[in-house]
Amino acid sequence: MGKHGLRVSRLGVGTAALGGLFRSVPESASDELLRAAFQAGIRYLDTAPLYGHGRSERRVGRVLADDHPGDLVISTKVGRLLRPATEAAESIFEDRDPYDVVFDFSADGVRRSLTDSLARLGVERVDLLYIHDPDDHAEQALREAYPALAQLREEGVVGAIGIGMNQSRVPTRFVEEADIDVVLIAGRYTLLDQSAQADLLPAAQRRGVSVVAAGVYNSGVLLDPVAGTYDYAAAADDIRQRAQEVREVVAAYGVPVAAAGLQFPLRHPAVDVILAGPRNSEELQENIAAFNYPVPEELWQELEQRGLVAPVTAAG
Repeated sequence: MGKHGLRVSRLGVGTAALGGLFRSVPESASDELLRAAFQAGIRYLDTAPLYGHGRSERRVGRVLADDHPGDLVISTKVGRLLRPATEAAESIFEDRDPYDVVFDFSADGVRRSLTDSLARLGVERVDLLYIHDPDDHAEQALREAYPALAQLREEGVVGAIGIGMNQSRVPTRFVEEADIDVVLIAGRYTLLDQSAQADLLPAAQRRGVSVVAAGVYNSGVLLDPVAGTYDYAAAADDIRQRAQEVREVVAAYGVPVAAAGLQFPLRHPAVDVILAGPRNSEELQENIAAFNYPVPEELWQELEQRGLVAPVTAAG
């Protein structure tokens, strides 16, 4: 993965859930999940200071202290600093650590963020460092954060660099204007949304930038069109209808929708890795089973023929 030779498992584990995303995850379940992932051959973990306001990184670090596979690739992110909380603030993370999250895409902020992350993780370096969600700070991220990441890569403090977002426009600009290795894109190349194929994926393919696809279920509506959400908000009627139509096609081939959703992004040649987000070891095993489930090519072809997904197009 990337231009600097990172070797990872095609299925990775994202750890936002271990920071209590929307609901608590006991430490025992977190520890069990991580150890089960290593035992199952998962060799890519992604975390971030935002996740649980430092809790996810701490939990990963605690397990790594006595169970750290030598070939494990770890990524974390910069762009947010953690400061002691002065009062209880609203957050999507339950049972978070007592810190406020502050955006900072300056060069100094990048280095401070990484220093803090290394301490929480208990490691001396990370294999991959992403700029995290610079939606409203794209110029500063490109002019200040990116050069700082490039310097850290040159120094060997990080192995590779990239950007992680849930939109494709800004990452496409980074692919075209900067020398990055990897893009983590959440929710924009899935069975319900292939918008990244219009800009990011062909650009990444042309420039030799690897793509990690996350948020493959768009937060739930694909798995449950009635009660599920779309990108963590109530799903519109047309999205629910499309999700139901996709489910019907998938079911006709006897394939679990979880398997089709998890595997779909790998159909594009720019996508190298799928990032799942299990909350416990049981969900991890479900992810692994879904990832390995045989999906016939005819299923994908029918989804395309019915206009439910865009045909895969590679860069020219």
